[in-house]
Amino acid sequence: MLTIRNSGSAARARASRLGRSKEKGATLLEYAFIVGLLLTILFGIMGFGQALYAYHFVNHVAKEAARWAAVNGSTCGLDSSCNGAGYMNNGPATAADINTYVQNHIPPGIVASSVNTAATWPVKTNSPTVCSAAVGAQPATPNYPGCTIQVQVAYAFTFTFPLLPTSSTTTAPCTQPGFCLSSTSEMVIIH
Repeated sequence: MLTIRNSGSAARARASRLGRSKEKGATLLEYAFIVGLLLTILFGIMGFGQALYAYHFVNHVAKEAARWAAVNGSTCGLDSSCNGAGYMNNGPATAADINTYVQNHIPPGIVASSVNTAATWPVKTNSPTVCSAAVGAQPATPNYPGCTIQVQVAYAFTFTFPLLPTSSTTTAPCTQPGFCLSSTSEMVIIH
């Protein structure tokens, strides 16, 4: 049997193998760049998703606390409807009661010590006179039905993932460093 070797094809095969081995290093380098970029994007999506979760909590709990305070006004306790059952308080809601309500509704993933609540009873132009001044024997009662309750909830948010921005400054109304997420809700007291 006669075998004819083509020296040109063997040289080409050897050169092809050498070229592929050199490309292995380039492939590894390209893979490292792509994985780094992919992880950065993935951490960014997860971090901003967590920020959206925190802002949703702040917005939702401010509305719920204002609604709860509007139902638990100064006349709460004069009848049997304010018996402490369900969403009812045992009497008129105070700023401390509203803060307790917010603290009791903090979901997992939110740092309770970073949540700040402020409740005020601003006097509006169409509010009853009793909201700001005594009327006859009735003393000034800011949480009287028809008056306004305003609840502001603030949360100092910090990213937990690497490569995302951090903030070491404290901005109002937050009391701790971080990105301050806040929401204010206002309702007319009905009870």
